[in-house]
Amino acid sequence: MQMNFAFAPEHEDFRKVVRSFAEDVIAPVAQSFDEREEFPVDIVRQMGQMGLFGLPFPERYGGSDADFITVCIAVEELARVDSSIAATLEAGLGLGAMPVHLFGTEDQKQRWLAPLARGESLAAFGLTEPEAGSDSHGLRTRAVLQKGEWVINGTKAFITNSGTPLTLFATIAAVTGDGPQISNIIVPNGTPGFTVGGSYRKIGWRASDTHELIFDDCRVPEENLLGERGAGHRNFLAVLDGGRVAIGALAVGLAQGCVDQSVAYAKERKAFGRALAEHQAVAFKLADMATQTEHARLGVYRAAWMKDQGMPFKKEASMAKLFASEVAVTAAREAVQIHGGYGYVSESPVSRFYRDAKILEIGEGTSEVQRMVIARELLRP
Repeated sequence: MQMNFAFAPEHEDFRKVVRSFAEDVIAPVAQSFDEREEFPVDIVRQMGQMGLFGLPFPERYGGSDADFITVCIAVEELARVDSSIAATLEAGLGLGAMPVHLFGTEDQKQRWLAPLARGESLAAFGLTEPEAGSDSHGLRTRAVLQKGEWVINGTKAFITNSGTPLTLFATIAAVTGDGPQISNIIVPNGTPGFTVGGSYRKIGWRASDTHELIFDDCRVPEENLLGERGAGHRNFLAVLDGGRVAIGALAVGLAQGCVDQSVAYAKERKAFGRALAEHQAVAFKLADMATQTEHARLGVYRAAWMKDQGMPFKKEASMAKLFASEVAVTAAREAVQIHGGYGYVSESPVSRFYRDAKILEIGEGTSEVQRMVIARELLRP
């Protein structure tokens, strides 16, 4: 069997388009949005007009039927410049729209998926709670079926894309029976009893939208059940597998941004009469950063390729996310070290990368959870 590690020409053409958008449109304003902790509505709308929010979805819903490698390329290229924007896309595609695409009825897809795929709206997925994160079996949000309506009570925490001017709905995981039986339910923004709490103040991803969601006798129609009743746990785990690969792509993009910024700085900055890059201590840091980033990239795109081929990829997804996220944290730390004092001031892109990197080891399954998944798959009979 022939092995080919090159991207297809159409992938490379797409990469150039997204890179140009990231460098020309996002890079000049990324720092200011981060400082103001402001969600960049106009930029996200432009991304929608480019078709980025419809990449993996069928054309009949406004998407472009792109493969998952294309999705990862888009996320990586955005993250080279700004992780908040990359996270907005990743969460919009994976957590927001993908559950409807995979498990929705035709009516649900026409009503809820189509505006997301066309880039007109965003959606959120409410899984994490104040006392239930990695332990999804500890969910306390409950939904009781009464006279054709789900009555929902509970609280969700750290929910991305949940309170933007573009947000259309949140799909939540709620206990709907004993066991506990977990189901997923679509709750439109603005529904009585559904309150979007204040925005969190975060050390990183500060231009990404993150809120608490409160449900107090919130009522939605019975037909807002997404997927089979009781299949919620299995279904959101399936969504998370793809999301972990995409987070891996985001981590690769951040790490590559650190490499790019550090190489440029090391060539220009002088110390002891020579460019930093001419000092072996710095040159070796650059070599290690580039090597680790490239290895992370190979793992991410191998997992993406396996997903596109319809192959089992749970273990590879966790491996890609685990390794790439830890590489990103290391690359950001080393980038700040290479920049010295300039890396520690807020005006430097690498200081923002440093703050943005840590969440990659936490979101969509912590590094500890990834190791649990990998070990479980390795030890499976």
